[in-house]
Amino acid sequence: MLTDTAIKAGIRAAKVAGKPLKRYDTKGLVILCKPNGAALWRFKYILHNAEKGISLGQYPDVPLTLARDRRDDARKLVADGKDPSAERKAEKIAKSHSVESIAREWLVLQEASVSAGTLRRDRRRLETFVLPYIGKRPITTVTAPELLEVLRRIENRGHRETAHRTLSVCVRVWAYALATGRVERNTGNMVSDLEDTLKPTVVTNMAAITDPRKFGELLNAIDGYVGTPTVCAALRLIPLLFARPGEIRRMEWAELDLDAEHPVWRIPKEKTKMRDAHVVPLASQAVAILREIALHTANSKFVFPSARGGNRPMSENAINVALKNLGFDGGTHVAHGFRSSASTMLNELGWNADVIEMQLAHKQRGVRAVYNRSVLMPERRKMMLAWADHCDVLRSGDRKVVAIKRHA
Repeated sequence: MLTDTAIKAGIRAAKVAGKPLKRYDTKGLVILCKPNGAALWRFKYILHNAEKGISLGQYPDVPLTLARDRRDDARKLVADGKDPSAERKAEKIAKSHSVESIAREWLVLQEASVSAGTLRRDRRRLETFVLPYIGKRPITTVTAPELLEVLRRIENRGHRETAHRTLSVCVRVWAYALATGRVERNTGNMVSDLEDTLKPTVVTNMAAITDPRKFGELLNAIDGYVGTPTVCAALRLIPLLFARPGEIRRMEWAELDLDAEHPVWRIPKEKTKMRDAHVVPLASQAVAILREIALHTANSKFVFPSARGGNRPMSENAINVALKNLGFDGGTHVAHGFRSSASTMLNELGWNADVIEMQLAHKQRGVRAVYNRSVLMPERRKMMLAWADHCDVLRSGDRKVVAIKRHA
């Protein structure tokens, strides 16, 4: 029977001999001492008239008492006619097929195709609402009623939209499991079939002013806003560019070319929601605002740096807070609403829908997307210049504004 003293003596002997040496305990437990000082536990057993063995870990990480416990567990399997080696492989496969392992694989893949914000929200939904309950389960064993119970926990707290969004993430995780051969098609489809079992959400769009006269009043209110130069500039710029608020606040000086014949803002793909680089043509009105704020923030990485200092952008709530201070609350108009305002009015003014959608950076796929990116830039530039002029007319209160159409 082995002792710690005997094991250490065996390790020293293997080093002196320059070859592996075995030292035996009882009931099939063996330790293999190597010349490099390593000592590996093995359990030898006979099953179906064949001698087999499995590793039990390395000494001293696995001490003698733990090695004996692992041996005894393996012996019980052999006594039941089960192969410890096969059982271990099955357990390893089960772990790699767990909901959590597959979900985390899927999250890693999403890093290259979605924005950091989207990835963060998807991870939080999984880690908060799904994995604590079924994460350790092999994905093939999770039934529709069990997943529905997980989603109902969210729904019963009054968070219907969160329940639906969590289900949407699960649909994509199970689809990935199907594509990688971890579930059968019926199991993969099971998740998407749960949509009708949840209470419907009340769809609410981002509040936006789309009436030309009222939008002109909003622009005038913005011009009169009294605040920090950074917030004032961002508030004046966002109606002209109608980019996503998160992209506006994280705008960097390095992304701007204000001195070009056709000034532009080039948003790198890692900053966009759709993970595609996006170009925003800049009208002279936008360039003027940027040159003005440069007097205050040109030494910063960000065009609109945080008021708290440090190398970080303006708060994500800054523009909405400013709008609220102007009397435009969340039910009237929000920062994201400038996209709907521009889209609605540009469509009413007769601009090509493809041009508008491309400038909004909405996802387009296939040959049409390639065509639009390569051909529509001159038209997008023309539209952005016309839109800035249109905002000036709206600001002036000209009632003939609705008659303005795009140039041929």
